[in-house]
Amino acid sequence: MRSVNDKRCVLGRPNHRFEGFRHKLLFLAVAGLSLTALPIQAQQQPTVTDDKGAEIEEVMVTGSRRKTGSAVDVPAPVDFIGADQLARQGSPDMTDLLRNTVPSLNVNDHTISGTSTAMRPATLRGLSPDHTLILVNGKRRHRGADIPAFSGGITDGSQGPDISSIPTIALKEVQVLRDGAAAQYGADAVAGVINFILNDDPDGGRVEAKLGSTYEGDGDTYQVAGTWGMPLGDGDGFVRFSGEYRESDMTDRGVQRADAASLQAQGYDRVPDPATRFGTADIDDDLKTFVNLSVDAGPDRELYAFGNFSKRKVALDFFYRNPVDRFGVFTDADNNYLIGDMDPSNGIDDCPMIAVGSPGHREALAAATASAECFNFQEMFPGGYTPTFGVDVADISGTVGVRGTTSGDVDYDVSLGSGRSRMSFFLDNVVNPSMGALSPTTFPDVGDKIQFEKIFNIDLSKEFDVGIFHSPLNVAGGFEWHDEEFEIKTGSPESFQAGPLAGQGFLIGAEAYPGYSPQVAGVFSRKNTSLYLDLEADVTEALVLGTAVRYEDFSDFGSETTYKIAGLYRVTDELGVRSTFSTGFHAPTPGQQNNSALTTELTPEGSLVESGVVPPTSQVAALFGGKQLKPETSESFTFGFVYEGDFAKITLDYYFIEMQDRFTDSGSIALDDATRDALVAEGYQAAAGLGTFSFLTNDFDSETEGVDLVVSIPLELWSGVSNLSLTANWTDTKVTSYDPNDPNELLSAGRVTQLEENNPEVRGNVAFTHEADFWRALVRVNYYGPFTELHVNSAGLPIDAGRQITVDVESGFRVTENMEVVLGAQNVFDSDPERNPWDFILGSKYPTTAPAGVNGGFYYAKVSYQF
Repeated sequence: MRSVNDKRCVLGRPNHRFEGFRHKLLFLAVAGLSLTALPIQAQQQPTVTDDKGAEIEEVMVTGSRRKTGSAVDVPAPVDFIGADQLARQGSPDMTDLLRNTVPSLNVNDHTISGTSTAMRPATLRGLSPDHTLILVNGKRRHRGADIPAFSGGITDGSQGPDISSIPTIALKEVQVLRDGAAAQYGADAVAGVINFILNDDPDGGRVEAKLGSTYEGDGDTYQVAGTWGMPLGDGDGFVRFSGEYRESDMTDRGVQRADAASLQAQGYDRVPDPATRFGTADIDDDLKTFVNLSVDAGPDRELYAFGNFSKRKVALDFFYRNPVDRFGVFTDADNNYLIGDMDPSNGIDDCPMIAVGSPGHREALAAATASAECFNFQEMFPGGYTPTFGVDVADISGTVGVRGTTSGDVDYDVSLGSGRSRMSFFLDNVVNPSMGALSPTTFPDVGDKIQFEKIFNIDLSKEFDVGIFHSPLNVAGGFEWHDEEFEIKTGSPESFQAGPLAGQGFLIGAEAYPGYSPQVAGVFSRKNTSLYLDLEADVTEALVLGTAVRYEDFSDFGSETTYKIAGLYRVTDELGVRSTFSTGFHAPTPGQQNNSALTTELTPEGSLVESGVVPPTSQVAALFGGKQLKPETSESFTFGFVYEGDFAKITLDYYFIEMQDRFTDSGSIALDDATRDALVAEGYQAAAGLGTFSFLTNDFDSETEGVDLVVSIPLELWSGVSNLSLTANWTDTKVTSYDPNDPNELLSAGRVTQLEENNPEVRGNVAFTHEADFWRALVRVNYYGPFTELHVNSAGLPIDAGRQITVDVESGFRVTENMEVVLGAQNVFDSDPERNPWDFILGSKYPTTAPAGVNGGFYYAKVSYQF
């Protein structure tokens, strides 16, 4: 554990790894800032030309506040991913598309992962989803409403944006900044920044339709999409509408559990087979729309706006409820059948106690429940049941702004945006056990979680001629106001209220996911403001230097200051060396500080028990060390090479990220009767049936290092254009502050394993593309290194999975000038993850967090028409 008096102390020893870097880099930062005191005068931006005198279009590149002709001129590593490159894959989901094109980005299928199956969290460089800042057209994207509680460890407790709400057809490109950038863009940019750039073409459009299915014959998917643009006004104005609609059936990669198979052998009726379908979710009515527009508003000024609306309905299985050992539903803690007295007020109590497995227990149970007075849930579900958990996801956002250049050559951009993410939860094939025979089996409303944000920005930039510099000094600065709310809305009464059997050992509330009670519901908010300054220039013809500093003040926990310095040295016209150092942080969100949830754990004996997640400020959590969260902070360093020659483009970058005070789940804390009663008194009605609980806390430090390699080689083969590309990533994360001998340690050994080993250390792919006049082809080989999964978060059920290689192919044929037919297969050789050695326990055939997914091969066909 860290010393209380030294935040940088790891297990009693100060960590000096960054100290040498810090002193040198602080000196460089001060030197860079002092340059602003030199005499300066305004200068117009010169036209950028290549070595032949041709003008180069200047663009904004994520990671730099000045316009540049290429990402190679930016000191930090930036990848450009064209929309066409993203679209040349089988999956229609944005998170999957990025997984196959950004090797340091990982996202799982999240089978049986509750809310995170509906809003799948993605990780960059081995860090949490909310350590990556998501932008759309350079503007901060609002967070999603989900805070995962059962998603494999790395993403548990995070709150990142919903990337899946962005349709591929609405995009022009995606820029991925693989560097810390909190000083430039604000909190959360610890692992990097992903900037989705919307299509701004003022003319034409495209419509397309795609059909696909897995090799197993399930997961049938269809998608239709379209985009259309038209000019606005007399200048360069435009408006573009884009949308996608898809539906996808559930897949089943489950096997029958040993206990369910035993029940079938004993003649129990209506035992599901398989008991749980460990596959990807059923997705209905998945609609994603975007609009992007700009219009001239006078000389050197434009008005712009963009926004989206999306919705989808996601349904998946929960774990199977066994009719002879499900505590609080079918049985009690002593393995007796729970036989409830449905009318205890009449004084008649003729409901016997029957031990499960005793001689004639099934007959005795049938005789007892023949009375209207006595009830056991085998009357409704003789073979047990598997709940269906559903989420209605809705996302809406909008940004309006004006940008231009003043008469004093100051570039400005003023914008106001807002975004709202809502998750509405529903259940089917489940009961409120405390209601007994009166319980419904469908709960259409167990509550909502809503994230709402408003953001106001002022960004200014001006170039100054500095006599000793090779280029003008770009001085940028600005202001941001950010207001966010997290709301929990109450579910319908039957989803959380206690029924007549509540005092007889039956669980309270919808058993798989209890509804939110009025005591838990509420609106939790905070505001923050920030100021930043950013400087960048070509100090010499060969040397580019930049520095940035940002101050942010939060209404709930105080302020943070971050800074960044970066440099690029052009050794030759083709070869450059670059490096950055930055500090960053992730501020705890109102959602993370006030979230509550219910999850499931596997006991060492192999039984499933309910476990609750309560806010860290809960009175019960405070008894075990819970308190208000503080920011996670970081320091990161990168060093790399960039080469851009005629025969190849190559970037190789090393990174090191040190984080302090990271959030983690506290680990499971056993509940006794007193703490259960205290949680119930706080409004957590379902706590009466919980075995354990946990809360989010700042509890550990980590070090993450890695290497990114990106290679692109143009080839002259046949007639047409060919390209060979390689992208690879190595990432290694170590928890540096875990002390298993400290009685106050809240981090568990299992959580350490998940943080360090759940993602593969090595990932990469090699792709070959060829385009001719009327056809094109793609072959991509994907490599996923070994990883370790703790099955259902149990340290006693490790899955040491080996490497996996998959191959994707796609061919496109232009049947007319405007129409193309595409045939393709994802994982064409139907490679499966390593088999789960514990599949007989819960029925999962494969590791649920397999980095390549669990579905195997997927084939598809697409037709597109361009106009």
